[in-house]
Amino acid sequence: MYFFREGSDTMEIWPGHLYPLGATYDGSGTNFSLFSEIAEKVELCLYDDDGAEIRLEMPETTAFCWHCYLPEVKPGQRYGYRVYGAWNPAEGNRCNPAKLLLDPYGKAFDGQVRWDEAVFPYHFDDPDGKINENDSASFVPKSIVVDPRYDWENDRNPHIPLHETIIYEVHVKGFTAMNPDIPEEIRGSYAGLAHQASVEYMKNLGITTIELMPVHQFIHDAGLIKRGLRNYWGYNSIGFLAPHNEYAGRGRKGRQVEEFKNMVKTLHNAGLEIILDVVYNHTAEGNHLGPMLSFKGIDNAAYYRLVDNNKSYYMDYTGTGNSLNMSHPHVLQLIMDSLRYWIVEMHVDGFRFDLASTLARELHEVDRLSSFFDIIQQDPVISQVKLIAEPWDVGDGGYQVGNFPPLWSEWNGKYRDCIRDFWRGQDQTLPEFASRITGSSDLYENTGRRPYASINFITAHDGFTLHDLVSYNEKHNEANGEDNRDGESHNRSWNCGEEGSTDNQEIQALRKKQKLNFLTTLFLSQGIPMLLGGDEIGRTQKGNNNTYCQDNELSWFDWNTLDENLLVFTKKLISFRKEHPVFSRRQWLQGKPVRGKLDIAWFTPDGQEMDEEAWQTGFAKSLGIFLNGKAISSPDERGRKITDDSFYLMCNAHYEPIDFQIPQLHGYNQWIIEMDTHDGWKENEHIHHHGDCVTVESRSLVIMKQLSDR
Repeated sequence: MYFFREGSDTMEIWPGHLYPLGATYDGSGTNFSLFSEIAEKVELCLYDDDGAEIRLEMPETTAFCWHCYLPEVKPGQRYGYRVYGAWNPAEGNRCNPAKLLLDPYGKAFDGQVRWDEAVFPYHFDDPDGKINENDSASFVPKSIVVDPRYDWENDRNPHIPLHETIIYEVHVKGFTAMNPDIPEEIRGSYAGLAHQASVEYMKNLGITTIELMPVHQFIHDAGLIKRGLRNYWGYNSIGFLAPHNEYAGRGRKGRQVEEFKNMVKTLHNAGLEIILDVVYNHTAEGNHLGPMLSFKGIDNAAYYRLVDNNKSYYMDYTGTGNSLNMSHPHVLQLIMDSLRYWIVEMHVDGFRFDLASTLARELHEVDRLSSFFDIIQQDPVISQVKLIAEPWDVGDGGYQVGNFPPLWSEWNGKYRDCIRDFWRGQDQTLPEFASRITGSSDLYENTGRRPYASINFITAHDGFTLHDLVSYNEKHNEANGEDNRDGESHNRSWNCGEEGSTDNQEIQALRKKQKLNFLTTLFLSQGIPMLLGGDEIGRTQKGNNNTYCQDNELSWFDWNTLDENLLVFTKKLISFRKEHPVFSRRQWLQGKPVRGKLDIAWFTPDGQEMDEEAWQTGFAKSLGIFLNGKAISSPDERGRKITDDSFYLMCNAHYEPIDFQIPQLHGYNQWIIEMDTHDGWKENEHIHHHGDCVTVESRSLVIMKQLSDR
C-alpha cells in the first residue's frame, strides 16, 4: 500500500483493481481506474465542498489502465484527473496536466462549464502556438462518486412487444416545465416526469414507450452561452454513464442517479417503457478549437477519429466537430459498458442511437457488419432490449435507411418524406405511399426483418412540430441567432394558405384536416408509430424548426393553450389502433390469399382493383385499401389466434372531392364509416353496401369497417 501526506494529513492508498473502470464504491471505499495508453503519469484530484484540491498520483498501471483504491473515499466525493504525457497535436497527442478532466466512466457530475480561456488547451490569440497552462479546475464540472445501492423492489421491464409499441418522443424538461399540475420545485426534472400528473397523462394518451431526448450529461456550448442561449436538446454528451445533473429536481452530489431510478421505477409500475436517445457518435469537446474537458486530454488519438495526414484535425461525420473512434477497443468497450450500465443498473428498456451510421464507420465507408454491430449482436444483455437507429450521418454514404442488421429498427426517413408528399398532393407518390403504409417491405423484408423494423414518424424533435408543418411554408429560426440559416431548409408539407394566418376559417379547417390526415396515416400504418410529444395538443414553435438552443417557452409544452379536440381525436386514434391488430401485424402483408383469404387489396376510386397501368399513373392521388382482419397470418407471442374486423381505407389527396365506389369483396357486403378526417369519428352511421358510392372530401381519409359477412 501507499500513503499520501500533505501537511499533517495522511491518506492511505491501495493499488486497487484494473476493473471496473471509473469510480466504484464497494460499501467500504472506492476503486478508481482510468484508461490512457499515452499517459506517463496520472493524478487523481479530490475536491471538498469549498473547492480545495488534493492531488494523488495513481500508483499502479495495468494494461494501460491507471488504478488505485482509497478506503476513505465515500459517495458524494468530487474528483477529476490530470494526465501527464506528450503534447504534440500534429501526431494526435494533447496531454495537458493543467486541465482537470472528467472521468469517461463518471456516473454523476456536479456543476457546468464556466467558459474561460483556461478551459481550452491553447491561447485564443495563438491557436497554433504554445500550450495553454492555465489551470481549468475552477471552471469545469467535477465527477462524483455515487452509491450504487438502490431498492428496485419488484421493478420489471414491461416488455411491450415490438409490433404493439407506440413511441412518444419527449423532452424531460419540455414536458414538465410549465405543467401547473406538477409542483413547481420539480418541474423540468426526472421527478416531474414521474409525477402522477405526467404518468396519468401518458397512460390516458395510450402510448406504450417513452423515448427521452438525451439525458446523458451534456455541455452548453460556449457560443450558445455567449448569445444568451442553451443546449436544450442535449446532443452534446460528455458523460455516457451519467444522468444529466440539471434534470435533478432535488439535491446534488450524485442524487440525480437515485432520482432517475425513481422515475424509471414509477413509469415501469405504470406499464410504460423508457428508451434513451443516446449520442455516442461524438462528444462535447468539438474540433481542434474546442475545449479540453475529458477525452482529449486523456488519450486524444485513442478516443477520436483524426485526419490521417494531419492529426491536429478531427474527422467529422456528425457536423459537430469530431467523431468517436469506434475502431479502438477501449472506445468500443466504453460504449458497450455504458449501454449495459443503463440496462442493468438503471433499468432502461432500449436505445435510439443518434446518427447511428457514424458508429458503423470502421475506416471511412459505412460498414453494415462493423465491430459495433457484431458486439451488440452477441451481447447477452444489450441484444435483448429495443434498438433503434437514426440511420444516417452527414458523411459521404451516410444515408443508410434499410441497411442496419436484423436486430435493429430504424427511423424511417423515407416514410416521413413520402407521407408528407402524398398529403400535400405531390405527383408520382402513389406506389411508394402504398409501400410505406404497409411497413416498407422494400427496405426491410430482404434483410430478415419484419414490419416493426420501421419506426414511422411524420415529425420529430428535429424539424417542425405537426402544427407548424401545416401552418408555415418557411422556417422562422431567427431566435437562434444564425440569421435563419440553420435548420431544415425545405418544408415538405402543403401550402395551406397565407403563412401564420388565423383569420380565414377555410384555411384553418384545411390545416386541422391535414393534422388529422397525418396522425391517422401514422397510426394506421404497419410498423411502429412514433408521435412527437406535443403534436397531440397542437404544440407550436412558431415556425422554428431547429429549437436545439431554445430552453424556454418556445420549446416547452404550453399546457394552458392545448387543443383539447385534437387531444381527444389522438387518444381515440391510438385506442383504435390498439383494438385492431390488423393495423399492427407481426408479419408482412402478402397481397395474395392467405389461408384462403386475401389479406390486402388495392383499388381505384371506381372500385376496380389496381393494375400496373393504374399504379403508373403519375398524377393519381387517390387510393382504396382493403385490409382483411380474418387473414392475419400468424398467432401472437402466446400462440393465440388473432383475427380482427376488416377495413376499407379511402385516401384522397386530391384538391377536389372524389366519389369512391365500394368494391365487390367476397364475403363482405355491409360497411359503416368509422371515421372521416373531414368531420371526425362517427356514431350510429348508416350501413353502406358494395357498389355504393361514398364521397371523400378533398385531402381526406375515410375509414370504413365491415359489419357482417355472408
